[in-house]
Amino acid sequence: MNNKPFSAGDWVEIRSKEEILKTLDANGQLEGLPFMPQMFKYCGKRFQVFKRAHKTCDTVYPIRGRRMTNAVHLELRCDGQAYGGCQAGCLIFWKDVWLKRVDSKATAAAERPHALGGATEENVWAGTRAPGQQDETNPTYVCQATRLPEYTQPLNRWDVRQYIEDFTSGNVGLLRIFRGTLYSGYVHLMNAGIGVGRFMQWFYDAFQRLIGGVPYPRKCGTIPAGERTPHEVLNLQPGDLVRVKGYEQILATLDSNNKNRGLYFDAEAVPFCGGTYRVHSRVSRILDERTGKLIKMKTDSIILEGVYCQARYSNCRMFCPRAIYSYWREIWLERVNEAVPGKDAQPRARTQESRALSEEVKA
Repeated sequence: MNNKPFSAGDWVEIRSKEEILKTLDANGQLEGLPFMPQMFKYCGKRFQVFKRAHKTCDTVYPIRGRRMTNAVHLELRCDGQAYGGCQAGCLIFWKDVWLKRVDSKATAAAERPHALGGATEENVWAGTRAPGQQDETNPTYVCQATRLPEYTQPLNRWDVRQYIEDFTSGNVGLLRIFRGTLYSGYVHLMNAGIGVGRFMQWFYDAFQRLIGGVPYPRKCGTIPAGERTPHEVLNLQPGDLVRVKGYEQILATLDSNNKNRGLYFDAEAVPFCGGTYRVHSRVSRILDERTGKLIKMKTDSIILEGVYCQARYSNCRMFCPRAIYSYWREIWLERVNEAVPGKDAQPRARTQESRALSEEVKA
């Protein structure tokens, strides 16, 4: 079997259901990673590698980075159907042995993946629930997100080898690595307690304005903690075109913990401020990764097409390839009226599809 790791951009074919089942244990897992039921529908189909999943971020016991081995992300997300209709839309992890290269020579020479004894499709479905599960009205689910600490290992953010692999895997370009390193060093200097933090933040913003870049992404909201934050209902639906409000406008809706009605506005969302995108979906229920329980949001959040965390400003998870969707409050968005066909209208507003968002956003 060709043991060269897959890289971003490689074309692969997902192995047959029968081949994959032979690699799984009785819990429907390989090395602790669940093969989820919704993954079966992709068997035998070809896709392009989005990123090599050599590392990831821990959303069970945050905040930390984790090392992953022999896995990739394709541009395929979990539909949540086996997990009570979870709407998080997480990228799926695919073990290398579940894939084969779309290359005539490599495919012809490829061996069958090593068998662990084999599982059945029933084992895979049973593996979506916690062992001994009795409560069918409020089940405890098991998915790739809830088990992440079990199939990954600790990763020190100072381990330079991860950043070398970020580049050699094709995940991240040299320019982005340079920008990320520069940002990280600058912020550490700001927070060093030398009394020039305010000036350095002002200089950061001034320089970014000069080059058309993103302002300092870790400012605090203006509403005192404990006070009620504002709310707005737009009743946005999938396909609607919206503009993300400016960063300062959004800060005015956040408390000093950077939350609006409990939803955190993360620094990774700042590069999208001012951009125009289409609504992908409304989110009202997601899995709590720590408990495995399905939780209902008090207020729906919005996912925008192709708008996800790019791990530019997260010290412990720099360049993480997991691409978790950003959640948006409707008060952070505004509708965009589209041009009427046949009229002398302005050009159609730019939208961001997931593939297009692999382009660099200015740091």
